Amino acid sequence: MMRILSGIQPSGSTHVGNYLGAIKQWVSSQNPDAYYCVVDLHALTLDIDPEELREKTLDCVATLLAAGIDPEIATLFVQSNVAAHAKLNWLLECVATFGELNRMTQFKEKSGRQKGYRVGLLTYPVLMASDILLYDAQQVPVGDDQRQHLELTRALAERFNARYGPTFTVPVGFVPHAAARVMDLQEPSRKMSKSLSSPLGSLYLFDEPSEIEKKIKKAVTDTDGEMRFDPKKKPGLSNLLDIFASFSNETPQDVASRYSRYGDFKSDLAALVIESLAPIRTRYRELRSDPGQLSAIITLGAKKASASAEPVYERAAKAMGLIGG
Repeated sequence: MMRILSGIQPSGSTHVGNYLGAIKQWVSSQNPDAYYCVVDLHALTLDIDPEELREKTLDCVATLLAAGIDPEIATLFVQSNVAAHAKLNWLLECVATFGELNRMTQFKEKSGRQKGYRVGLLTYPVLMASDILLYDAQQVPVGDDQRQHLELTRALAERFNARYGPTFTVPVGFVPHAAARVMDLQEPSRKMSKSLSSPLGSLYLFDEPSEIEKKIKKAVTDTDGEMRFDPKKKPGLSNLLDIFASFSNETPQDVASRYSRYGDFKSDLAALVIESLAPIRTRYRELRSDPGQLSAIITLGAKKASASAEPVYERAAKAMGLIGG
């Protein structure tokens, strides 16, 4: 069984793209060697209010549980609750180079949007590497926007091993077979986003049914009226077909073959999304109304994750010449 690690940042609201592209895959592949992390330390690179961060972190944990992550099977934890993440981050920062971090595409893009950006924005790929290497992860689910960060993780692990002796498992990335790439409903040339989408561009997991219907009804398609899956020539319609297919476990082509009118298709898509998300919404509300249960699950996750992470940190610290406490 391959050990897997994935993380999700508690910023913004979880949307259908997060669910179909990542969370749904996590649920279907969870096993005792799967580690799922709410990366609250990464969120500190943003201008986020402390109380908002606390609430978003709890929201994120509750969402993953409501979607089907079982803490008795996989390890679900909050990053900052496991001290080894911050400790290994410093060790790896002493292995990484400024040039490597300055070349990161996401750093260039995000720093250009932030006036007086935080140093953490430059160094957070090293923290991401720490997240992965602490669990001897063999596989890391990765999208196109994270490939460069995974390559940095591999480079740091290989450099550390060559300099200090065999210490880290060098992970490989993989694209989950059924992962959907969900695009903005109003601008289908870009991915659905927590922060960059227009008000009608993102479908959120906890949108009211009426809001879901409105957003899907107003989603961009085209004017030729032909139902077919063609991402290049019909990106808006193809995006909606992808969403439908991901929820119904079909192919977009099979979905398209059943419809001749966009209106009928959109109505059925809205009904499918609302029905599919209903049990997640119900379970989420139950969890958020019981802070004791949520706290117990978070504590359990931290204990399980620390038991795996701390020995790896100690191994790395010893290899670099640090003495134990």
